[in-house]
Amino acid sequence: MSEDKRKPSTRLIHDGRQHGGFDGAVNPPIRRASTILTDDVSKLYGGAKSLYGRMGTDTQETLSDGLKSLENAEHVQLAPTGLSGCALAMASVLNSGDHLLITDSTYGPSRRFAERYLARMGVTTTFFDPRITADAFAALITPETKAAFFEMPGSLTFELHDLNALLPLCKQHNIITILDNTWAAGVFFKPLDAGVNISVQALTKYVIGHSDGFGGAAMTNDQRIALKLDQTANDWGVGMSPDDAYLAQRGLRTLHSRITQQGRTALNIAEWLAEQSEVKEVYHPALSTHPDNAIFNDLFSGASGLFSFALYSEDAAKLDRFFKTFQLFGFGFSWGGFESLILPCNPQLKRSTSDRWKSGSYGTLVRVQIGLEDEADLTEELQQALSELH
Repeated sequence: MSEDKRKPSTRLIHDGRQHGGFDGAVNPPIRRASTILTDDVSKLYGGAKSLYGRMGTDTQETLSDGLKSLENAEHVQLAPTGLSGCALAMASVLNSGDHLLITDSTYGPSRRFAERYLARMGVTTTFFDPRITADAFAALITPETKAAFFEMPGSLTFELHDLNALLPLCKQHNIITILDNTWAAGVFFKPLDAGVNISVQALTKYVIGHSDGFGGAAMTNDQRIALKLDQTANDWGVGMSPDDAYLAQRGLRTLHSRITQQGRTALNIAEWLAEQSEVKEVYHPALSTHPDNAIFNDLFSGASGLFSFALYSEDAAKLDRFFKTFQLFGFGFSWGGFESLILPCNPQLKRSTSDRWKSGSYGTLVRVQIGLEDEADLTEELQQALSELH
């Protein structure tokens, strides 16, 4: 079968792996190296292959090849964490005096990087409402605006951008676009195909998929941007460890199956939660009641296992009983692994463009990561927890 006819799930299993390579091993070896020797002194400088391990070996190359297939990308720059991937993308295309537009619903550490580090670089930042209209977005653009940072859906509150309206504006004004694609993991949404310049993922989440490694990646189809990413990574000394790269390339092989099942279970649970009297609202873009569901249906082919919901109750004692009932759901900040997680979000929610989120009038915001446990078991545990709110 020709490569272009293979289904995405098949490609994820095979792309980047060398059949007959690695001395017959299915997976590549973990090649740990700082110094890489050559038997020809003329190859020390300007050779086709790096002779310093920070630039990567075939362990990282296998992962990069798989990510190219996943995101339909020609260039991949690996990073040690998801945050470093986001930071690398922003810093690579911005200079002192430039202006950045960034969604108000971005991942908290990405927001902090823009507010703190980019400010020290002399870059000004404007946060925009994730549901901003094209006219309002255009009004924020200045001659100094050089980049726009999107996230689909937004962290904690799960809004979607009207990319079909916003991307043409960015192209018209020569604004480089970056999109954090961690939620869809490259399986359910292809930002580069949609016209985004740089797609970023925290490989820590769904790609590694087992809560035991870190990684990030910035991917592009623009040769000029690829060179900027490469140069900035080299200037910062950024790379991905061979052990984490191995875990990420291994996770790629089961990514499609895992995220599909987690997404199916999550949507069923989201629909169930929406019917519960204790739940004020459910924030899942695949729900027909979600304000951005039309955008979701237009751009996404499916949903992953992460969403949030708001409880009516803000009573501390009742909420304490609510969270104490959980055994299958763990309390933790990451997500994308095989295990389910639950997290109260009010303490970390920071917004500057929405009166609703700034005022705290949404009740108690709870984020859930749905793992690979049986749906009935997870629903039963949630039902028991909700009963503690009475």
